Amino acid sequence: MRQSLGETRSSVRERHALICPDSHERTTLPGWPGSSIIIVIAPQMGAKFTEYFVDVAAGASGQAPAEGIERFFFVVEGQAKLALDGKVHDMTVEGYAYLPANSAHVISSGQGARLIVIERKYVPLAGTPVPQPVINNARKLPVTRLKGDENLPLQKLLPEEPAFDCEVNIMGFTPGASLHYVETHFMEHGLLMLDGGGVYRLDKSWYSVSAGDVIWMGPFCPQWFGAIGRSNARYLIYKNWNRTPFES
Repeated sequence: MRQSLGETRSSVRERHALICPDSHERTTLPGWPGSSIIIVIAPQMGAKFTEYFVDVAAGASGQAPAEGIERFFFVVEGQAKLALDGKVHDMTVEGYAYLPANSAHVISSGQGARLIVIERKYVPLAGTPVPQPVINNARKLPVTRLKGDENLPLQKLLPEEPAFDCEVNIMGFTPGASLHYVETHFMEHGLLMLDGGGVYRLDKSWYSVSAGDVIWMGPFCPQWFGAIGRSNARYLIYKNWNRTPFES
């Protein structure tokens, strides 16, 4: 269906944002020559992290971020390769990697791929070693249940260890399922809808969301999601974690 002129579902507010594919603007980044970048969450909107899509062109590659920046990426479409510590890892759809700050690496694709990338300044914890890289595929991970609810499958993509200052999960909802309550907390989120859709409450606003939408939730933004439709809904969600409010 053709989009009406001047209309979009995207909305940017003081403590939250919904960024939809109908308003994506493409740009370039020095670390990703030859690829197309869509920045969807950035410090300019109030976030303390950056989240962006990379459409890796066939034969193109990307380099590690600046010093002190940790990176997480997830393969949305296509196939990619990660070169790290002398090894090359083949990554298919829903493959992902956590790369600690100052990890020299190269991400490439022979035939093209779409990635979602999350980057932030790593917050070390005194007396704790730095985290190790994590390379896996979400389709291989076990599924637990949020608060024991069979309608809310949950996959944790990163280890629950003090070395990690962030958490990335895949949250699922059967049709009609919802979060148990409106959450309000000091952590912030970056969310990508992977499948299905539903209704998201952000602060005092209500939004219809579907696959491909990205949401930023700032600290203490009231938030709630309910799945609507005949198929399961899933989203990839980041939050700062394992650090005090003074450090986050």
